[in-house]
Amino acid sequence: MSEPVHPIEAQSYAILAGRIDLTAWPDGARAVVARMVHATADESFARTARFGERAVNAAIAALRSHAPVICDSRMVVAGIPRVARMTDVLCYLDRIQSPVSGSTRSASALALAASEHPRGAIWVIGNAPTALARLLDLHRQGALQPAAVFGLPVGYVGAAHAKDELWGSELRDIAVTNRGPRGGSPVAAGAVNAVAQLARTARPV
Repeated sequence: MSEPVHPIEAQSYAILAGRIDLTAWPDGARAVVARMVHATADESFARTARFGERAVNAAIAALRSHAPVICDSRMVVAGIPRVARMTDVLCYLDRIQSPVSGSTRSASALALAASEHPRGAIWVIGNAPTALARLLDLHRQGALQPAAVFGLPVGYVGAAHAKDELWGSELRDIAVTNRGPRGGSPVAAGAVNAVAQLARTARPV
């Protein structure tokens, strides 16, 4: 059952609908793109978002089966409190005091999380391009098989490249991402929240 919509949120979506046309998107992807734009007031996501063919339904199925959601930062975790009602929402960054030589804390935290959740988790990267790069490396090595990947890191260094690598990888079919350097915790959390809302409804997407 859908949760009540606050009047401000309803007004915001009405304004959004008047500014951008999302009708070309399939139903599930449309709901996610709308939330991505709503969460950031950045209409460019309506043009740059990318969805693998199975991405939305794979994420919905994983949430409905209570698969863990693993995030690259506490900011992303904080942005998806409703998802925590359905499953565990985890971030391993606090368990890394210093990175492995030649790596970053975010990439090291992702590797640690992958060692404990090698199969079937939902992975949400909203900040660190190095975390997304590490995820792709582990998948290529056969050490990680996600249920779905939200690859939306932000930054001028590495973010666009990491997202292009995701889109060109074998994970493309289950990936939600975008082109370019824009991204961040709000858009990543918004995308996951949209999928969680779809997962709480009975209708297929």
